[in-house]
Amino acid sequence: MFVLVNLKTYPCDPIEVAEAVRDVNESTDARVAVAPQATNIAQVAETGAETWAQHVDPIDYGSNTGHTLAETVADAGAVGTLINHSEQRLKLADIDGTVQAAERADLETVVCANNPAQIGAAAALGPDAVAVEPPELIGTGTPVSQADPDVVEDAVNAARNVDSDVSVLCGAGISTGDDVVAAGDLGAEGVLLASGVAKADDPTAALEDLVEPL
Repeated sequence: MFVLVNLKTYPCDPIEVAEAVRDVNESTDARVAVAPQATNIAQVAETGAETWAQHVDPIDYGSNTGHTLAETVADAGAVGTLINHSEQRLKLADIDGTVQAAERADLETVVCANNPAQIGAAAALGPDAVAVEPPELIGTGTPVSQADPDVVEDAVNAARNVDSDVSVLCGAGISTGDDVVAAGDLGAEGVLLASGVAKADDPTAALEDLVEPL
């Protein structure tokens, strides 16, 4: 099971969370990673935690002021990137270009989508994984696996029908180990979460709770 913690722009200590991710990752069979803000990627990667970017742009080297180049992210220590998070939506052509840019830089990719139909379209672009995240549940503490389990099962089927090599993650409202188990029972191979760890008083304890049932 893959557990990817997105720190967004929450006022947390990215190093503290990264150290918790590193330590918990070493004590569990789950794969645990963290996605800090772009300016913190190098520092976070230096902790030894598996580090992801929250976003890269569909660009190559050149005149692209204000954009994030995939190669720069990789050079800073990231091994993967989120794409098309509900808080950073892209057009389909830009998702395609971003997947290609990430692959060029040897970054793993997780493309986020709102529903099973979008999951199928995203899977057709050849990412490593897709994440189904109904935006109305993000940050609510109510997991999609509980609020609408059919969405997760349908997303898994939609991805498999397009490309069986694309993994499906479950996002939105994940905060406990029971949520992670429920996502796995519905066919998801991982979870994408944020506030459950980033806002926790004790990130290590929050992560241990997430992976303990696995």
